[in-house]
Amino acid sequence: MREMHIGREPQSGRLMHRKISFAVVALVFTCLPCAAAAAPKVHAVTFGKWTAVQRPAATEDGKPVAFKVRALIVDSRVKEYTYGATHEITDRLFVVQRAFRINDSLPDEATLRWQWQPGGWLMVDRLTGRISPLPLPEFDSVYSAASWYRDYAAYCGLADDGKRLYAVVAQIGRRKPVLKKLISNEGARDSGPACPAPPWQRLPVRVSFEPPTGAKQTFAIRGRIVDVVNDEDDDEEPGSN
Repeated sequence: MREMHIGREPQSGRLMHRKISFAVVALVFTCLPCAAAAAPKVHAVTFGKWTAVQRPAATEDGKPVAFKVRALIVDSRVKEYTYGATHEITDRLFVVQRAFRINDSLPDEATLRWQWQPGGWLMVDRLTGRISPLPLPEFDSVYSAASWYRDYAAYCGLADDGKRLYAVVAQIGRRKPVLKKLISNEGARDSGPACPAPPWQRLPVRVSFEPPTGAKQTFAIRGRIVDVVNDEDDDEEPGSN
């Protein structure tokens, strides 16, 4: 008569149990990196304190122009310097104008002379922490003062010859401007913006340009369609801010 061992697991069963346990542990450690990779990293996008600096005037005998800059910080690391206010495009994206230092020393000068300069616009993604240059057609970092509405930027653009002044409306994601119209042949001033930042209004969406010479010009923006608005249209359809 065969002896019965009650409560004792056969050796083959114990080996099988151990193999299954090892397989489960290996599967868990294999999936952990995948789960970590799938979880998006949260980036911290912040700004530093404002610092007063000066940039040289456009003319040799002009006085330096004062403005304030602050650091753009991503994950506790300074990525860029900026000036002016930010504009929120969405709850994820915003734009801000860049500031940078350039070496102004001559070849025969041993000492470096750093000067602050305004730069182009940057688009910042809060989710990914990515900072991208934002090209704006005919935009001049010294003479153009941009005003934003949604994903549109309106400003007075300066031609390469420095003489022609354009009314420009650019939209993020489009290479060609929505609006580009010649408004002056006298170019920009010695220092400061060529014309004030154009004011916007909504319902209907309109933007106005006031060149240093000439009359005020208003344009209605409907997607990619632009209409010139005259004084009579203003009287008939006043917009609301």
